[in-house]
Amino acid sequence: MWLRPRKGDNGADVEAADAAATAALKVAAAAAPKAPLDPSTAAFFDVDNTMMAGASIFYFARGLAARDFFNSRDLLRFGWQHITYRLRGMEDPNGMRNAKEAALAFVAGREVSEIVRYCEEIYDERMAEQIYSGTLALAQQHLDAGHRVWLVTATPVELASIIARRLGLTGALGTVAEVVDGRYTGHLVGDPLHGPGKAAAVRALAEREQLDLQRCWAYSDSINDLPMLSLVGNPVAVNPDPDLKAAARERGWTIKDFRTARKAAKVGIPTAAGLGALAGGVAAGMALRRRYAETATV
Repeated sequence: MWLRPRKGDNGADVEAADAAATAALKVAAAAAPKAPLDPSTAAFFDVDNTMMAGASIFYFARGLAARDFFNSRDLLRFGWQHITYRLRGMEDPNGMRNAKEAALAFVAGREVSEIVRYCEEIYDERMAEQIYSGTLALAQQHLDAGHRVWLVTATPVELASIIARRLGLTGALGTVAEVVDGRYTGHLVGDPLHGPGKAAAVRALAEREQLDLQRCWAYSDSINDLPMLSLVGNPVAVNPDPDLKAAARERGWTIKDFRTARKAAKVGIPTAAGLGALAGGVAAGMALRRRYAETATV
């Protein structure tokens, strides 16, 4: 393995995070492009609320619901977990575990090729318009300078890789679900790639690709990504939450905010009322479609 089990700064065992990072790197390595002009430098971008307004996995869930992949009750439950996570601004261990189990239940037994196809369709339908042009311009500047540009996210690696490919980036490190004989088993490889897991993945990638982390860049909106931001010589807070903004100011890090041109429902941490109305609207639309179908068969 590329990563060795070790203890984090708070004494917590990060072996599971290392396992997830290792699996993510294996997936990413298969799609890595040719060597860059500046092989020692890379840029690492978080996805949700950094590269994209809102949460990519929630857009994906809405797209699956529109395809009758699961019912409105499932979407409402998943949406509420998303709301509480975004409003709290930090991962609760129990909440993360519940969200992970719910997401895995949706894909257990499904073919990877099917999910990848849905990822491609739903990105084009729902996510492309959510990309922050300012953040994408930063990524393009790195590419133009000969740097590799990686997404590093808790989003499933299949979806993260498609986002990276659509944006013309180098690749993605993301959460990896276990696959046997081309189908998802309903289990993860390690834990979701967030917090210490992101830092572990970036560190491992740097070792493998012989990157000089002091010459690298990292971009995120969340205080939860402080471990990843602290690894590199050029950390940047993008659309930061209050805690990260305070930490960035204290450390003298660059702060950029691309949210000002967007409506409140599409930026940063959405209001509970706004997401509640959204989830309710989706549920109502699905109920109306079912009623129409039942009427048509009478």
